Amino acid sequence: MARNTLSSRFRRVDIDEFDENKFVDEQEEAAAAAGEPGPDPSEVDGLLRQWDMLRAFHAALRNSPVNTKNQAVKERAQGVVLKVLTNFKSSEIEQAVQSLDRNGIDLLMKYIYKGFEKPTENSSAVLLQWHEKVREHTARTRGLPPGPRPGVHVRRPEVPRQTQDRVLGVGE
Repeated sequence: MARNTLSSRFRRVDIDEFDENKFVDEQEEAAAAAGEPGPDPSEVDGLLRQWDMLRAFHAALRNSPVNTKNQAVKERAQGVVLKVLTNFKSSEIEQAVQSLDRNGIDLLMKYIYKGFEKPTENSSAVLLQWHEKVREHTARTRGLPPGPRPGVHVRRPEVPRQTQDRVLGVGE
């Protein structure tokens, strides 16, 4: 009897494994088993060092973690995409936007708006340029009106002269 009580086999059991309150999301486990979701930062960095901006842009948007609930993965992907967007020259933005399909443009706009939520040094100005080019491209391809342009004024309805004089208190 004394020999059985000295046994320490019960200490090898991980009781946390049997905890009913421990929640594990199957989608996260499947994503972790399949590999890390999101863009490959080393691939994107290599393309940026080679000044191949267009391929880095497409590599950053590829494998976007839109269906994952892991916030750290989403923030890491946002950082990679923002890094690519800020390295673009303003003259190359339009070509990059035109190389995307409709889903790619929607994804790019999501990243642009996420970038506006957490601005970094000089990112807002760059993101505004991207937003402008995406909006122009979308207006052209989907047949939407281009919107007000700088220097174009909206005509107001004509107000009769007597009403203007009365409002301004002229001639009383």
